[in-house]
Amino acid sequence: MSERRRRSPGGDGRPPGGDNGRSEGTGNDELGSQGLGRRRPPGTRDTAQQPRMTRAEMRKAAQKGGRRGGEAAGGAAAGRGGSPGSPGSPGKKRFIDYPRFGKQGVRRWLPSWRQWLSAVLLVFAVCVGGVFYIYQSTKIPPLNALVNDQNNIYYWADGTEMVRKGETNRQIVELADISPNLQNAVISAENATFRTDSGIDPGGMLRAVVNMAKGGQTQGASTITQQYVKNAYLTQEQTLSRKVKEFFITLKINQELEKNDILKGYLNTSWFGRGATGAQAAAQAYYGVNAKDLDLCQSAMLAALLKGASYYDPTIKANQARAEERWKWILDRMVETKNTTAEERAKCTAFPTPIKQVPSANMNGQISYLVDTANKYVMVKDPTIDQRAIDKGGFKIYTTFQKDKVDALKKAVDDVKAETLNAQKRPNNDNFVQFGAASIVPNDGALVAIYGGDGVENGNFGNNADAQGVQVGSTFKPFVLATAMQIGVQTATDDKGKPKRINADSRYLSDDMSEIRKPDGSLVLDDNGKPYRQKNEEKGKRGYVSLRMAMQYSYNVPFVQLNQDVGSQNVMQIAEAMGIRKENIEKESKAATFPLGVSTISPIRMADAYATFAASGKQADPYSVTKVLVDGKERPGFGKHETKQALEPAVADNVTDVLVNVARNGTGKKTNTLGRPVAGKTGTTDENKSAWWVGYTPQLTTSVAMWREDPTQHERLSLNGTGGKDSVHGGDVPADVFTRYMKAALANEKKMDFPTPQPVGSQVDSSGAPSTASAAPTPTTSETAPTAPTDPNADQPTQPPATQGPACVPGVDCPGTVPTPPAPTKTNPNPGGGATGGANGGATGGANGGGANGGGGSSPSPGCWLGIGCSSTPTQQPSPTSEPGGGAGGATGGPTSKPPKPSSSPSAGGSGNAATP
Repeated sequence: MSERRRRSPGGDGRPPGGDNGRSEGTGNDELGSQGLGRRRPPGTRDTAQQPRMTRAEMRKAAQKGGRRGGEAAGGAAAGRGGSPGSPGSPGKKRFIDYPRFGKQGVRRWLPSWRQWLSAVLLVFAVCVGGVFYIYQSTKIPPLNALVNDQNNIYYWADGTEMVRKGETNRQIVELADISPNLQNAVISAENATFRTDSGIDPGGMLRAVVNMAKGGQTQGASTITQQYVKNAYLTQEQTLSRKVKEFFITLKINQELEKNDILKGYLNTSWFGRGATGAQAAAQAYYGVNAKDLDLCQSAMLAALLKGASYYDPTIKANQARAEERWKWILDRMVETKNTTAEERAKCTAFPTPIKQVPSANMNGQISYLVDTANKYVMVKDPTIDQRAIDKGGFKIYTTFQKDKVDALKKAVDDVKAETLNAQKRPNNDNFVQFGAASIVPNDGALVAIYGGDGVENGNFGNNADAQGVQVGSTFKPFVLATAMQIGVQTATDDKGKPKRINADSRYLSDDMSEIRKPDGSLVLDDNGKPYRQKNEEKGKRGYVSLRMAMQYSYNVPFVQLNQDVGSQNVMQIAEAMGIRKENIEKESKAATFPLGVSTISPIRMADAYATFAASGKQADPYSVTKVLVDGKERPGFGKHETKQALEPAVADNVTDVLVNVARNGTGKKTNTLGRPVAGKTGTTDENKSAWWVGYTPQLTTSVAMWREDPTQHERLSLNGTGGKDSVHGGDVPADVFTRYMKAALANEKKMDFPTPQPVGSQVDSSGAPSTASAAPTPTTSETAPTAPTDPNADQPTQPPATQGPACVPGVDCPGTVPTPPAPTKTNPNPGGGATGGANGGATGGANGGGANGGGGSSPSPGCWLGIGCSSTPTQQPSPTSEPGGGAGGATGGPTSKPPKPSSSPSAGGSGNAATP
């Protein structure tokens, strides 16, 4: 017997360790004491002749998955108290060993190289199969069936149909009917290797995909074949999925079609603008010729449009420079790619100007401007929609425009033009007169009416309601006043050391040709390094006036100085918050004349900004579309905008109070015939090149602009002499249009008063104001506002008479010069000689010598003009040289000469480029 044989102490013949949970039936040997073992057939015994596996052998067997390894693994499991079916046992062999058996920790979850390879091969096979499937399933339809254009339908605010518009003009022609000049120009500009390439540009596509994945600007980098696929089969959206589809379809197209067929398809499906799809339609739309008759110069221009017709159409004024630049580049590129000769290119010296666009008959009148405004709004709100998509059709666009108000606004303009203008009688003054207007609902932003021009049928293709090149004049002044009330002036500080907020009783110097100072007291210099002096419309000196009076008579000097005191950057910030676009005012904000309206702002934006005043400081962006359906599916993001508080309610209401005074007693008094509370401001620019009235009631805000422009030269002309008048001001023709329109627009609306303004700020006079005056609060317009003496024959209010004298500062270096006040009201606290001078000559008679019953007159201090806040201690004043004595007294008291007729719109002064009201 072998010495290695062992018996148990019990003498049962089992080897030692048999009590470790192993039954005799398992046939385990003493290796079982190490947790290892192997299974033996029943009935066999442990003998020295039966070899046992070492641990290394068992590990190898387990890795190879052999029978003996399986036995070892099973024995190990049994030795640990497990069974072949328990966790930790491999059990039945798996098809995919994942998680990996026999591995611990992270390695258990890391695929083996065989698994990696299998996955790569599987993905590759799926991709190949997918490509093959898409390739086989792609069908190339006939060219005539590529695009199914539809009409766009536009609706009025009440849901009734406005117009159906389907401008797309397409004529499929053979490649032989398209000029080789155009073919070569397009190839040179878009894809110089078109004749030899494989139809795709992998590098360009990779750049585009990476850029889109990173969220950057999308890129095209497409070949002509890819662009043809996009035009014919896909949308114009720049997305990753569309790029992938484009790639697959391009492979099929490039394999099945000849290059000439691809070029033919591309030139017949490309959008050239003006509603023209395809080369034949484009040739007719831009040059009135067939595509086969296009010359080299015309072809290069049309090829430029393929990069973006709305961006390179030279008939749009803003596009002219870049259109000509790209035209020249394409011609040079054609020489470089040997698609033309240098001699032929040299013949293109003058840019081939397109013919005038012929509009659709159903787009006449104001309809084209309404559609244009709605389309622009849709494209801004939804960047996935561009002009090409709109031209293709399938849109239902519900607008905010109200037909009755649109018709009323057009009628108001037409009636005023018929009564005022006579081009046959005054051909040099009454021609080229343009009007632009917009009407917006305050606290909402809905654009209910616009006037865009005489109509496309009359050659007026631009939308005057959205005109960007018309200076707004003194309609900008209320923004300066609002800034002073909300932010304060830098020339004074409050208890917290912040700029002091002011009110409309604050007094500022109004003398013509006054010097302007910075907040630190230094002089503002002109371009020649000399002290800048600001002009008013009327010469003379009226001393220090309240900002309420300065707004009423639209004096320039006070607001130019106020702009310096509050800071032009603050004014720009407030104007932007109220709805003015920053890009429209930023460039001019550094000019001293900035508050006089040298910026160019559209009538739509001016109406929206003034609507902020009407809504007690709540601003809502203007909108013209409430719902958009594309192929029957509604697009999100359209409808009413949320309002934001741009101004404190007290500030907005106080500015409104000042503007009500302008409309009632100042330069806008023509609007009094409306018969309801109105607030607003006039505006006229330097050289009388534009005139504005922007006004509002609590329910509706409307801006009206008027200017002259030669459409062939795009040159602004003066309104002097227009309508037989020496000059046209905002309180004249524009205010007349406003009043007529608002009468009709508000005919069924109840009269509403503006909110009573709560106190805001305090009286902060400009540096140099006389200290002898103690201004009392100015009564609001809800009270009986006193009025200045008026000329019954004048269209505009009469300003207080001004004294003529040297350019000095009243109260500083010429303290004896103060303005003569207008007639007092019954609340005048300083009767003096004027109190007994008679109803019509009291104040003036008192000031200039009294009436028959009045003694030596006295002039109230500047702070009491219009019977407001007069000092109890009159200041003795000699009679101005321009105003004789007070008259005989009683009914005849006051100046014997008629006061000068004022102008509602002072002209720009100083540097000569300023704009006035």
